[in-house]
Amino acid sequence: MRSACIAIGPSNRCFRVLGVLLHTETLPRREGVVVPWPEWVPEPVRAAFGFQPWRHQALAATAAWEGNHTVVATGTGSGKSLAYQVPALARLLTDERATVLYISPTKALAADQLRALTDLGLPGLYPATFDGDTSREERDWVRRHARVVLTNPDMLHHGILPGHASWARFLRGLAFVVVDECHAYRGVFGSHVAHVLRRLRRIAARYRAAPCFVLASATSGDPAGSAERLTGLPATAFTEDSSPRGPITFKLWEPPLVTPDGPRRSALTDTATLLADAVSRDVRTLAFVRSRKGAEVVATMARHNLDVASPGLGSRVAAYRAGYLREDRRALERDLMDGTLLGLASTNALELGVDLTGLDAVIMSGYPGTLASLWQQAGRAGRAGRAATCVLVARDDPLDTYLVHHPEALFGRPVEATVFDPANPHVLAPQLCCAAADLPLTPADLALFPDGAPAVLDALVAAGLLRKRPSGWYWTERDRPDVDLRGAGGGPIAVVESATGRLLGTVDTGSAHHQVHTGAVYLHRGATYVVDKLDLADSTALVHAEDPDWSTHPRDVTSMTVLAVRESRTTGPVTLSLGEVEVTNQVVSYQRRRLVSGEVIETCPLDLPERILRTVAVWWTIDPDALDDAGIPDVEWPGALHAAEHAAIGLLPLVATCDRWDIGGLSTAAHADTGLPTVFVYDGHPGGAGFAERAYATAVTWLTATHDAIRGCQCEHGCPSCVQSPKCGNGNNPLNKPEAARVLSLVLTHLRSS
Repeated sequence: MRSACIAIGPSNRCFRVLGVLLHTETLPRREGVVVPWPEWVPEPVRAAFGFQPWRHQALAATAAWEGNHTVVATGTGSGKSLAYQVPALARLLTDERATVLYISPTKALAADQLRALTDLGLPGLYPATFDGDTSREERDWVRRHARVVLTNPDMLHHGILPGHASWARFLRGLAFVVVDECHAYRGVFGSHVAHVLRRLRRIAARYRAAPCFVLASATSGDPAGSAERLTGLPATAFTEDSSPRGPITFKLWEPPLVTPDGPRRSALTDTATLLADAVSRDVRTLAFVRSRKGAEVVATMARHNLDVASPGLGSRVAAYRAGYLREDRRALERDLMDGTLLGLASTNALELGVDLTGLDAVIMSGYPGTLASLWQQAGRAGRAGRAATCVLVARDDPLDTYLVHHPEALFGRPVEATVFDPANPHVLAPQLCCAAADLPLTPADLALFPDGAPAVLDALVAAGLLRKRPSGWYWTERDRPDVDLRGAGGGPIAVVESATGRLLGTVDTGSAHHQVHTGAVYLHRGATYVVDKLDLADSTALVHAEDPDWSTHPRDVTSMTVLAVRESRTTGPVTLSLGEVEVTNQVVSYQRRRLVSGEVIETCPLDLPERILRTVAVWWTIDPDALDDAGIPDVEWPGALHAAEHAAIGLLPLVATCDRWDIGGLSTAAHADTGLPTVFVYDGHPGGAGFAERAYATAVTWLTATHDAIRGCQCEHGCPSCVQSPKCGNGNNPLNKPEAARVLSLVLTHLRSS
């Protein structure tokens, strides 16, 4: 363990933290390329912006104006919004019947765009947001008068398409559909959104509109291909960033091991220390934290550190995350932008394009899961050509450890392509039901949907959900299909204070069994609560305020059945497979552990229902004779396979746009369906999200990084930086790090020869 000095912000002031600064990367300044306004841009629009565009803005805007579906995939702060705003504004000013629909993944981003449009001061735009926070009276006004509607995929799905008749005025004039931050639409969510956009195209055609789609994305792999999968339309991509960028100093920081076999000091602790020190020096800083609970913890620790040094200074730091009420979110955004707050600990709710001007530094508490997110978060600081500092604080996690020790994997790699699968039958079936409920489906409509649509329609008819008539397919129920775009399998769980009935926030259904089970510790805005009761039938978690000296950790059991093998390749004793599986999981208990020592106080049983998931998995099997020949004792097989499974889950985000919480795994020395030692890694979403397919296609790259991460870790027997998992339902037992490395070496030797 040694101390190091990190400069945060524009000055050379620094502080000392015990740990290791592993790498510093300096990204040089880039000069901008300005071009004249295209001739077609009306003078009022030019005057409203008051400056000339960057080259990529002008090229993309012109392509959209000429009716080409367009995707702009350039860096944070590169002015992507101008590329869609200018053609849309030009059409609105020259055609009084024209309308524009703007779709973003977050309410905060839509609110930011509304402010930007209002500030332009152009007449006759009538922009308005239409989301879950919009009152009934406001909704009526928006339908009757708004020409620019800013919404999100959920509201388009639940509130606009089902009631398209009341939106007839708006839909008849629909000239542009803007899909902002489209790289955020990945996994099951992305698959659902792809169908919502196809349903929008279908309804627009019903009102004789054929809008031009303009998409904006962070730098990503194959943006044109992703845009086409998302909208079903070919798109022209603009990826050359001609905006100026100030120099960025990027630092990779690893907290030290607490003991020779781990764990490392928490990344949250170092992030809070860095945030507090930056705020104490008037450096405007945004700290990104992977979880809601983590954001609350970082903000609380930073406030405490600041108040100890200078009473009252802690008020300049706050937490920001999804689940806050609307007025709380808006107030925090205003306070950060006007300087009332100097530091904010946020989940990725602030990763997207909200224009946070004036920030000097970004701290990431752990790798955000994808390179697209990494550069999006880093780009929050140093806008308008200013210098910026970014620090990645490695979590005690195999992927984080690998990346900070292999900086070429961060700074020398192309950004991933967004992974989602519109053909997922678990998404396609309910979306076809929604489409039929919007407007009866005709045979001609099937060209909008994936090739598997006819077979899925037949199954829906057989199940009685759709009725087949000569003119097409009709929804049979009075109520609309209940479809959650986020794939959580139901609405959110409301977190309510028992004594007052006050709504504190929400937790998605998929996380409720682990986060707000009865007895769980729940954090909200720096306050600690304990869950009195999780009522799944009422979608409510009742909590009371308490500040215990312990934390809670759920334990679960998982079983797996192979339903079908899609693809398989065998090389010697190793077989790699991809197919459908059924996963049964149940949270059965939780541990209470001392906050300081980690000592287990007690294990408490829980009575929660099983959750059954049909999904897609990648798995590999090894012939027992090969393990014997490699000198791996059979008594060590369970620990070796279990450790290899954990590390493989941790490293999959290196090759797919997911994080470890999107996927799960299972390992066994003799699986019932394969009869062999087997390691499974599966998508944590019904029908799969495309991650297992990506793992199968890039297995050698993925498992090589997994092997390197295990071999390169400093610990002796295995730690959270290599083979231990924070989500292991078996308490990380058994694990055998050295034998896991030998198993992976054996697997790779044969896969590379195929």
